[in-house]
Amino acid sequence: MAEKRTTAANALIWFGAAVSIAEIYTGTLMAPLGMTQGMLAVFLGHAAGGVLMYLTALIGGRTSCGAMESAGMFFGGGGAKFFAALNVLQLVGWTAVMIAGGAISLGIFLNPATGLNNAVWCAAIGVMIAIWIMLDMKNFERVNRAAMAALFLLTLLLSYITFGGKGAAAVSGTLSFAEAIELSAAMPLSWLPLISDYMRDAEKPGKSAAVSTVIYSIASCWMYFIGMGAAIYAGSSDVAEIMKNAGMSAAGIVIIIFSTVTTTFLDAYSAGISFHVIFPQIREKAAGVAVCAAGTFIAVFANAENYEGLLYLISSVFAPMAAVMITDYFLLGEKSFSDRRTSLRNLAVWAAGFVFYRYLMNTGCPIGATAPVIAATAVLAWAAGKIFPCEQR
Repeated sequence: MAEKRTTAANALIWFGAAVSIAEIYTGTLMAPLGMTQGMLAVFLGHAAGGVLMYLTALIGGRTSCGAMESAGMFFGGGGAKFFAALNVLQLVGWTAVMIAGGAISLGIFLNPATGLNNAVWCAAIGVMIAIWIMLDMKNFERVNRAAMAALFLLTLLLSYITFGGKGAAAVSGTLSFAEAIELSAAMPLSWLPLISDYMRDAEKPGKSAAVSTVIYSIASCWMYFIGMGAAIYAGSSDVAEIMKNAGMSAAGIVIIIFSTVTTTFLDAYSAGISFHVIFPQIREKAAGVAVCAAGTFIAVFANAENYEGLLYLISSVFAPMAAVMITDYFLLGEKSFSDRRTSLRNLAVWAAGFVFYRYLMNTGCPIGATAPVIAATAVLAWAAGKIFPCEQR
Protein backbone atom coordinates (compact mmCIF):
# COMPACT_ATOMS: atom_id res chain seq x y z
CA MET A 1 0.00 0.00 0.00
CA ALA A 2 1.28 3.45 -0.91
CA GLU A 3 2.39 5.69 1.93
CA LYS A 4 -0.29 8.19 2.89
CA ARG A 5 0.47 11.83 2.13
CA THR A 6 -0.21 14.54 4.68
CA THR A 7 -2.29 17.61 4.01
CA ALA A 8 0.82 19.79 4.43
CA ALA A 9 2.70 17.73 1.84
CA ASN A 10 -0.13 18.11 -0.67
CA ALA A 11 -0.30 21.85 0.04
CA LEU A 12 3.42 22.19 -0.77
CA ILE A 13 2.99 20.24 -4.00
CA TRP A 14 0.21 22.54 -5.18
CA PHE A 15 2.01 25.69 -4.12
CA GLY A 16 4.87 24.53 -6.33
CA ALA A 17 2.41 23.85 -9.15
CA ALA A 18 1.13 27.42 -9.02
CA VAL A 19 4.51 29.17 -8.90
CA SER A 20 5.27 28.98 -12.59
CA ILE A 21 6.82 31.16 -15.26
CA ALA A 22 3.92 30.08 -17.51
CA GLU A 23 1.33 31.49 -15.09
CA ILE A 24 3.28 34.73 -14.77
CA TYR A 25 3.47 35.01 -18.55
CA THR A 26 -0.28 34.37 -18.85
CA GLY A 27 -0.80 37.25 -16.43
CA THR A 28 1.09 39.57 -18.77
CA LEU A 29 -1.45 38.80 -21.51
CA MET A 30 -4.18 40.32 -19.32
CA ALA A 31 -2.37 43.64 -18.80
CA PRO A 32 -4.42 45.56 -21.45
CA LEU A 33 -7.40 45.40 -19.04
CA GLY A 34 -5.48 47.24 -16.31
CA MET A 35 -4.95 45.98 -12.77
CA THR A 36 -8.50 46.48 -11.46
CA GLN A 37 -10.39 44.69 -14.22
CA GLY A 38 -7.55 42.23 -14.68
CA MET A 39 -7.61 41.22 -11.01
CA LEU A 40 -11.40 40.79 -11.11
CA ALA A 41 -11.08 38.54 -14.17
CA VAL A 42 -8.40 36.50 -12.39
CA PHE A 43 -10.60 36.00 -9.32
CA LEU A 44 -13.67 35.02 -11.37
CA GLY A 45 -11.75 32.59 -13.56
CA HIS A 46 -10.02 30.94 -10.63
CA ALA A 47 -13.31 30.69 -8.74
CA ALA A 48 -14.92 28.77 -11.62
CA GLY A 49 -11.91 26.55 -12.19
CA GLY A 50 -11.24 26.12 -8.48
CA VAL A 51 -14.70 24.69 -7.74
CA LEU A 52 -14.19 21.95 -10.34
CA MET A 53 -10.64 21.40 -9.11
CA TYR A 54 -11.82 20.86 -5.53
CA LEU A 55 -14.72 18.54 -6.37
CA THR A 56 -12.58 16.47 -8.75
CA ALA A 57 -9.88 16.19 -6.07
CA LEU A 58 -12.50 15.14 -3.53
CA ILE A 59 -13.67 12.28 -5.75
CA GLY A 60 -10.08 11.05 -6.13
CA GLY A 61 -9.44 11.32 -2.41
CA ARG A 62 -12.63 9.56 -1.31
CA THR A 63 -12.28 6.72 -3.81
CA SER A 64 -8.45 6.42 -3.54
CA CYS A 65 -8.33 6.42 -7.34
CA GLY A 66 -6.04 8.37 -9.63
CA ALA A 67 -7.46 10.84 -12.11
CA MET A 68 -7.98 8.47 -15.02
CA GLU A 69 -9.08 5.62 -12.75
CA SER A 70 -11.72 8.02 -11.44
CA ALA A 71 -12.78 8.72 -15.02
CA GLY A 72 -13.26 4.98 -15.51
CA MET A 73 -15.82 4.92 -12.71
CA PHE A 74 -18.11 7.16 -14.77
CA PHE A 75 -17.10 6.53 -18.39
CA GLY A 76 -16.25 2.82 -18.19
CA GLY A 77 -12.96 1.11 -18.90
CA GLY A 78 -12.95 2.17 -22.55
CA GLY A 79 -13.77 5.75 -21.59
CA ALA A 80 -10.94 5.78 -19.04
CA LYS A 81 -8.44 4.71 -21.68
CA PHE A 82 -9.79 7.33 -24.09
CA PHE A 83 -9.30 10.16 -21.59
CA ALA A 84 -5.98 8.71 -20.41
CA ALA A 85 -4.68 8.82 -23.98
CA LEU A 86 -5.85 12.43 -24.39
CA ASN A 87 -4.27 13.26 -21.04
CA VAL A 88 -0.91 11.74 -21.99
CA LEU A 89 -0.87 13.69 -25.26
CA GLN A 90 -1.70 17.03 -23.63
CA LEU A 91 0.80 16.43 -20.81
CA VAL A 92 3.59 15.65 -23.24
CA GLY A 93 2.78 18.94 -24.97
CA TRP A 94 2.52 20.81 -21.67
CA THR A 95 5.82 19.30 -20.47
CA ALA A 96 7.49 20.50 -23.65
CA VAL A 97 6.06 24.01 -23.32
CA MET A 98 7.15 24.29 -19.68
CA ILE A 99 10.67 23.05 -20.36
CA ALA A 100 11.03 25.33 -23.38
CA GLY A 101 9.80 28.34 -21.42
CA GLY A 102 12.18 27.62 -18.54
CA ALA A 103 15.08 27.20 -20.95
CA ILE A 104 14.35 30.52 -22.66
CA SER A 105 14.32 32.28 -19.29
CA LEU A 106 17.53 30.57 -18.18
CA GLY A 107 19.13 31.52 -21.47
CA ILE A 108 18.55 35.21 -20.74
CA PHE A 109 20.78 34.83 -17.67
CA LEU A 110 23.30 32.23 -18.83
CA ASN A 111 23.73 32.33 -22.61
CA PRO A 112 25.77 35.59 -22.74
CA ALA A 113 28.23 34.30 -20.14
CA THR A 114 28.50 30.69 -21.32
CA GLY A 115 28.02 30.96 -25.07
CA LEU A 116 25.62 27.99 -24.89
CA ASN A 117 22.12 27.84 -26.37
CA ASN A 118 18.66 27.02 -25.06
CA ALA A 119 18.84 23.37 -26.15
CA VAL A 120 21.42 22.77 -23.41
CA TRP A 121 19.11 24.28 -20.78
CA CYS A 122 16.20 22.17 -22.09
CA ALA A 123 18.30 19.07 -21.49
CA ALA A 124 19.43 20.26 -18.05
CA ILE A 125 15.85 21.00 -16.93
CA GLY A 126 14.68 17.66 -18.33
CA VAL A 127 17.31 15.78 -16.30
CA MET A 128 16.30 17.60 -13.11
CA ILE A 129 12.63 16.79 -13.67
CA ALA A 130 13.50 13.12 -14.26
CA ILE A 131 15.41 13.05 -10.95
CA TRP A 132 12.41 14.67 -9.21
CA ILE A 133 10.14 11.93 -10.62
CA MET A 134 12.43 9.13 -9.46
CA LEU A 135 12.66 10.33 -5.84
CA ASP A 136 10.60 8.18 -3.50
CA MET A 137 7.86 10.13 -1.72
CA LYS A 138 9.66 10.29 1.63
CA ASN A 139 12.72 11.92 0.11
CA PHE A 140 10.57 13.99 -2.25
CA GLU A 141 8.73 15.62 0.63
CA ARG A 142 11.99 16.59 2.35
CA VAL A 143 13.44 18.11 -0.81
CA ASN A 144 10.15 19.72 -1.78
CA ARG A 145 9.80 21.40 1.62
CA ALA A 146 13.19 23.10 1.25
CA ALA A 147 12.52 24.00 -2.38
CA MET A 148 9.15 25.60 -1.58
CA ALA A 149 10.61 27.65 1.30
CA ALA A 150 13.28 29.06 -1.01
CA LEU A 151 10.77 29.64 -3.79
CA PHE A 152 8.37 31.45 -1.46
CA LEU A 153 11.06 33.88 -0.26
CA LEU A 154 12.37 34.52 -3.75
CA THR A 155 8.87 35.11 -5.10
CA LEU A 156 8.32 37.73 -2.38
CA LEU A 157 11.47 39.45 -3.63
CA LEU A 158 10.22 39.25 -7.23
CA SER A 159 6.90 40.77 -6.16
CA TYR A 160 8.69 43.67 -4.47
CA ILE A 161 10.78 44.34 -7.57
CA THR A 162 7.77 44.10 -9.89
CA PHE A 163 5.46 46.43 -7.98
CA GLY A 164 8.11 48.75 -6.57
CA GLY A 165 9.16 50.25 -9.86
CA LYS A 166 7.57 52.86 -12.07
CA GLY A 167 4.00 54.12 -11.93
CA ALA A 168 1.24 52.40 -13.83
CA ALA A 169 1.22 52.77 -17.59
CA ALA A 170 -1.35 51.84 -20.22
CA VAL A 171 -0.52 48.61 -22.06
CA SER A 172 -1.42 48.27 -25.72
CA GLY A 173 -3.34 45.28 -26.96
CA THR A 174 -6.90 44.01 -27.22
CA LEU A 175 -8.37 41.54 -24.78
CA SER A 176 -12.00 41.31 -23.75
CA PHE A 177 -13.04 40.76 -20.16
CA ALA A 178 -14.56 37.39 -21.12
CA GLU A 179 -11.32 36.29 -22.77
CA ALA A 180 -9.42 37.29 -19.63
CA ILE A 181 -11.75 35.16 -17.49
CA GLU A 182 -11.05 32.19 -19.77
CA LEU A 183 -7.28 32.72 -19.55
CA SER A 184 -7.63 32.76 -15.77
CA ALA A 185 -9.87 29.69 -15.58
CA ALA A 186 -7.66 27.76 -17.99
CA MET A 187 -4.85 27.21 -15.47
CA PRO A 188 -6.88 25.52 -12.69
CA LEU A 189 -8.80 23.61 -15.36
CA SER A 190 -5.50 22.35 -16.79
CA TRP A 191 -4.95 20.51 -13.47
CA LEU A 192 -8.31 18.68 -13.51
CA PRO A 193 -6.91 15.53 -15.13
CA LEU A 194 -4.01 15.49 -12.64
CA ILE A 195 -5.11 16.46 -9.15
CA SER A 196 -6.67 13.12 -8.20
CA ASP A 197 -3.30 11.47 -8.82
CA TYR A 198 -2.06 13.35 -5.73
CA MET A 199 -5.24 13.03 -3.65
CA ARG A 200 -5.56 9.24 -3.98
CA ASP A 201 -3.01 8.74 -1.18
CA ALA A 202 -4.15 11.63 1.04
CA GLU A 203 -4.47 10.94 4.78
CA LYS A 204 -7.50 13.24 5.03
CA PRO A 205 -9.09 13.48 1.55
CA GLY A 206 -11.59 16.24 2.29
CA LYS A 207 -9.12 18.47 4.09
CA SER A 208 -6.33 17.83 1.56
CA ALA A 209 -8.61 18.60 -1.39
CA ALA A 210 -9.78 21.87 0.18
CA VAL A 211 -6.35 23.04 1.35
CA SER A 212 -4.62 22.10 -1.90
CA THR A 213 -7.23 23.91 -4.00
CA VAL A 214 -7.10 27.05 -1.83
CA ILE A 215 -3.29 27.13 -1.72
CA TYR A 216 -3.06 26.60 -5.47
CA SER A 217 -5.71 29.25 -6.23
CA ILE A 218 -4.11 31.91 -4.01
CA ALA A 219 -0.61 31.28 -5.33
CA SER A 220 -1.83 31.10 -8.93
CA CYS A 221 -3.67 34.44 -8.61
CA TRP A 222 -0.45 35.85 -7.14
CA MET A 223 1.51 34.71 -10.20
CA TYR A 224 -1.05 36.28 -12.52
CA PHE A 225 -0.77 39.56 -10.58
CA ILE A 226 3.01 39.49 -10.88
CA GLY A 227 2.64 39.05 -14.63
CA MET A 228 0.18 41.92 -14.92
CA GLY A 229 2.36 44.07 -12.67
CA ALA A 230 5.42 43.31 -14.75
CA ALA A 231 3.67 44.59 -17.87
CA ILE A 232 1.93 47.57 -16.23
CA TYR A 233 4.42 48.78 -13.59
CA ALA A 234 7.78 47.38 -14.68
CA GLY A 235 7.18 48.06 -18.35
CA SER A 236 8.09 44.58 -19.58
CA SER A 237 6.32 41.29 -20.22
CA ASP A 238 9.55 39.34 -19.83
CA VAL A 239 9.91 38.49 -16.15
CA ALA A 240 13.35 36.94 -16.61
CA GLU A 241 14.58 40.21 -18.13
CA ILE A 242 13.12 42.16 -15.19
CA MET A 243 14.92 39.91 -12.70
CA LYS A 244 18.19 40.22 -14.60
CA ASN A 245 17.97 44.02 -14.81
CA ALA A 246 17.22 44.16 -11.07
CA GLY A 247 20.41 42.27 -10.28
CA MET A 248 18.59 39.04 -9.34
CA SER A 249 20.97 36.85 -11.33
CA ALA A 250 21.46 34.00 -8.83
CA ALA A 251 18.00 34.38 -7.29
CA GLY A 252 16.39 34.57 -10.72
CA ILE A 253 18.07 31.37 -11.83
CA VAL A 254 16.84 29.60 -8.69
CA ILE A 255 13.28 30.85 -9.24
CA ILE A 256 13.28 29.68 -12.86
CA ILE A 257 14.73 26.25 -12.08
CA PHE A 258 12.56 25.48 -9.06
CA SER A 259 9.34 26.84 -10.56
CA THR A 260 9.85 24.95 -13.82
CA VAL A 261 10.89 21.66 -12.21
CA THR A 262 8.25 21.57 -9.46
CA THR A 263 5.43 22.41 -11.90
CA THR A 264 6.53 20.21 -14.80
CA PHE A 265 7.18 17.28 -12.47
CA LEU A 266 3.41 17.10 -11.85
CA ASP A 267 2.74 16.95 -15.60
CA ALA A 268 5.29 14.24 -16.36
CA TYR A 269 4.52 12.12 -13.31
CA SER A 270 0.76 12.23 -13.93
CA ALA A 271 1.32 11.38 -17.58
CA GLY A 272 3.09 8.26 -16.33
CA ILE A 273 0.08 7.37 -14.17
CA SER A 274 -2.28 7.85 -17.13
CA PHE A 275 0.03 5.78 -19.34
CA HIS A 276 -0.15 3.02 -16.73
CA VAL A 277 -3.97 3.03 -17.09
CA ILE A 278 -3.58 2.26 -20.80
CA PHE A 279 -0.64 -0.17 -20.42
CA PRO A 280 -0.73 -1.61 -16.87
CA GLN A 281 2.47 -3.58 -17.44
CA ILE A 282 4.51 -0.34 -17.64
CA ARG A 283 5.51 1.16 -14.31
CA GLU A 284 4.30 4.70 -13.56
CA LYS A 285 7.72 6.20 -12.79
CA ALA A 286 9.30 4.68 -15.91
CA ALA A 287 6.48 6.08 -18.06
CA GLY A 288 6.84 9.47 -16.36
CA VAL A 289 10.56 9.60 -17.14
CA ALA A 290 9.82 8.61 -20.75
CA VAL A 291 7.26 11.43 -21.03
CA CYS A 292 9.84 13.82 -19.59
CA ALA A 293 12.35 12.68 -22.23
CA ALA A 294 9.80 13.13 -25.03
CA GLY A 295 8.82 16.56 -23.73
CA THR A 296 12.48 17.59 -23.52
CA PHE A 297 13.08 16.54 -27.12
CA ILE A 298 10.02 18.46 -28.34
CA ALA A 299 10.98 21.49 -26.22
CA VAL A 300 14.08 22.07 -28.29
CA PHE A 301 11.80 22.91 -31.23
CA ALA A 302 8.75 24.32 -29.37
CA ASN A 303 7.59 27.93 -29.26
CA ALA A 304 6.84 28.34 -25.56
CA GLU A 305 4.97 31.60 -25.99
CA ASN A 306 2.19 30.24 -28.22
CA TYR A 307 0.40 27.95 -25.80
CA GLU A 308 -2.93 29.72 -25.29
CA GLY A 309 -4.47 27.32 -27.82
CA LEU A 310 -3.23 24.38 -25.74
CA LEU A 311 -4.85 25.86 -22.61
CA TYR A 312 -8.20 26.28 -24.35
CA LEU A 313 -8.03 22.76 -25.79
CA ILE A 314 -7.35 21.31 -22.34
CA SER A 315 -10.30 23.24 -20.90
CA SER A 316 -12.64 22.11 -23.67
CA VAL A 317 -11.77 18.45 -23.08
CA PHE A 318 -11.54 18.21 -19.32
CA ALA A 319 -14.07 20.78 -18.03
CA PRO A 320 -17.07 18.83 -19.42
CA MET A 321 -15.43 15.55 -18.34
CA ALA A 322 -15.20 16.82 -14.76
CA ALA A 323 -18.77 18.19 -14.90
CA VAL A 324 -20.08 14.74 -15.84
CA MET A 325 -18.08 13.03 -13.07
CA ILE A 326 -19.14 15.54 -10.41
CA THR A 327 -22.82 15.35 -11.39
CA ASP A 328 -22.84 11.56 -11.37
CA TYR A 329 -20.96 11.28 -8.07
CA PHE A 330 -22.59 13.99 -6.01
CA LEU A 331 -26.08 14.25 -7.54
CA LEU A 332 -26.88 10.88 -9.12
CA GLY A 333 -24.82 8.63 -6.86
CA GLU A 334 -23.59 6.57 -9.81
CA LYS A 335 -20.11 5.48 -8.79
CA SER A 336 -19.14 2.40 -10.75
CA PHE A 337 -19.12 1.88 -14.50
CA SER A 338 -15.72 0.17 -14.32
CA ASP A 339 -17.17 -3.23 -15.30
CA ARG A 340 -18.51 -1.81 -18.56
CA ARG A 341 -16.51 -1.41 -21.73
CA THR A 342 -17.77 2.18 -22.15
CA SER A 343 -20.53 4.39 -20.83
CA LEU A 344 -22.06 5.64 -24.07
CA ARG A 345 -24.47 7.87 -22.16
CA ASN A 346 -21.76 9.83 -20.37
CA LEU A 347 -19.46 9.95 -23.39
CA ALA A 348 -22.33 11.47 -25.40
CA VAL A 349 -22.88 14.09 -22.68
CA TRP A 350 -19.16 14.87 -22.60
CA ALA A 351 -19.08 15.22 -26.41
CA ALA A 352 -21.97 17.71 -26.25
CA GLY A 353 -20.09 19.73 -23.63
CA PHE A 354 -16.92 19.67 -25.72
CA VAL A 355 -18.74 20.92 -28.83
CA PHE A 356 -20.53 23.62 -26.81
CA TYR A 357 -17.20 24.88 -25.40
CA ARG A 358 -15.64 25.12 -28.87
CA TYR A 359 -18.77 26.88 -30.16
CA LEU A 360 -18.67 29.49 -27.38
CA MET A 361 -14.94 30.06 -27.92
CA ASN A 362 -15.56 30.79 -31.59
CA THR A 363 -18.69 32.93 -31.18
CA GLY A 364 -17.86 34.63 -27.90
CA CYS A 365 -19.80 34.82 -24.62
CA PRO A 366 -19.90 37.81 -22.22
CA ILE A 367 -18.93 35.65 -19.23
CA GLY A 368 -16.56 33.31 -21.05
CA ALA A 369 -17.10 29.68 -22.04
CA THR A 370 -16.19 27.82 -18.86
CA ALA A 371 -19.13 28.63 -16.56
CA PRO A 372 -21.87 28.08 -19.20
CA VAL A 373 -20.28 24.81 -20.33
CA ILE A 374 -20.00 23.50 -16.76
CA ALA A 375 -23.62 24.39 -16.02
CA ALA A 376 -25.00 23.04 -19.31
CA THR A 377 -23.02 19.79 -19.10
CA ALA A 378 -24.07 19.22 -15.50
CA VAL A 379 -27.76 19.74 -16.34
CA LEU A 380 -27.49 17.44 -19.37
CA ALA A 381 -25.67 14.77 -17.33
CA TRP A 382 -28.34 14.91 -14.62
CA ALA A 383 -31.17 14.68 -17.16
CA ALA A 384 -29.48 11.81 -19.01
CA GLY A 385 -29.01 9.97 -15.73
CA LYS A 386 -32.70 10.31 -14.91
CA ILE A 387 -33.88 9.32 -18.40
CA PHE A 388 -31.41 6.42 -18.88
CA PRO A 389 -30.84 5.03 -15.38
CA CYS A 390 -30.49 1.48 -16.65
CA GLU A 391 -26.84 2.12 -17.57
CA GLN A 392 -25.70 2.52 -13.99
CA ARG A 393 -23.47 -0.19 -12.42
